[in-house]
Amino acid sequence: MTKSITILGSTGVVGSLTLEVLGALPGESFRVTALAAGQNVTKLAEQVIRFRPQYVSLTTREGKEQLLERLAPLGWQPEIGVGEEGLLQAAEFPSQMVVSAIVGARGLLPTWVALQRGATIALANKETLVAAGELVMAKARTSGSTIIPVDSEHSALFQCLQAADVNAVERLILTASGGPFRQWSLSKQANVTVKEALHHPNWTMGQKITVDSATMMNKGLEVIEAHHLFGVPYDKIEVLVHPQSAVHSLVAFRDGSVLAQLAGADMRIPIQYALTYPQRQESGWPRLNLAQLGQLTFETPDFQRFPSLRVAYEAGKAGGIAPCVLNAANEVAVHGFLQGRISFLQVARLVEEVLQLRLPGSVETMEDVLEADGWARRVAYDLLKKGG
Repeated sequence: MTKSITILGSTGVVGSLTLEVLGALPGESFRVTALAAGQNVTKLAEQVIRFRPQYVSLTTREGKEQLLERLAPLGWQPEIGVGEEGLLQAAEFPSQMVVSAIVGARGLLPTWVALQRGATIALANKETLVAAGELVMAKARTSGSTIIPVDSEHSALFQCLQAADVNAVERLILTASGGPFRQWSLSKQANVTVKEALHHPNWTMGQKITVDSATMMNKGLEVIEAHHLFGVPYDKIEVLVHPQSAVHSLVAFRDGSVLAQLAGADMRIPIQYALTYPQRQESGWPRLNLAQLGQLTFETPDFQRFPSLRVAYEAGKAGGIAPCVLNAANEVAVHGFLQGRISFLQVARLVEEVLQLRLPGSVETMEDVLEADGWARRVAYDLLKKGG
């Protein structure tokens, strides 16, 4: 049976790798029905020509015109949407599975739309659960949607949990590479450059996620995501620094057993698992060679040298609008760092300051989420203007 697939964020890192995986799987197994991209018309045109989706969306009308020019020689074109409306239409377009791979809070609404129609969600956009985890998981239950994690760490937890019910869990253990500054002191981190922050030792990712990995905010967001995905309280979710990035996460069970999922640092592996679940299909991706790797080491994270991880834990435990505020403020702070407006260490400080300014609030509706997100961005931008 052919499975129909929509990819939100098709020209980004995860979206592009998803199409690479689909291209390597048996042709009759999957059909790409819709693609949502940003402004990379060249890459989108290549994807459209190869996979022939029925619907695509881009950010601008200029991009649409450029895409039409590139597709004109084919004598065929998909339906094309533009802007936020086009993105939501892509999410609404009929398909069995939606790969949510848009980076940041911009991926929240289209994922929500796909959930409402009961699609299976292959979730690579962690911000969806950070900003609106309770609403999203509740909507998945009522709509009959299944959420399958794509992030390597959450995919690892998901795979380990196939062995036992979540009620048997003692701890979830998320591993972190530690990023490029794992052994750097705070004083040394004060002079981190954008180029240094974007040089991850193990993974190739987009700029925002790479900076988040360097600050370890990415791991903090993943803790909040794991809390919602698996229904495990924060005091039972731990982080271990694992520089080799071979063990992607572990689950400790009440009987004393610990299960771990291992693989190379290759996002195509968890992407393929999400696409083909519950089956495992053969792949040509590189295999993990433990003898060649030689050793696996683990360290407790230093919350003083990586305050973003501490701040994320605190926001998650506070609940209400705090995780949404955390996420929005972090997006603004990271953007400010990439622009050279604040230093590396000011990223965590700015986020924490916005959190301290927030008013008490709960998240009852998606409008509450959007309001909290907008408030946090406005406050963060104001602080950014003052230099963090």
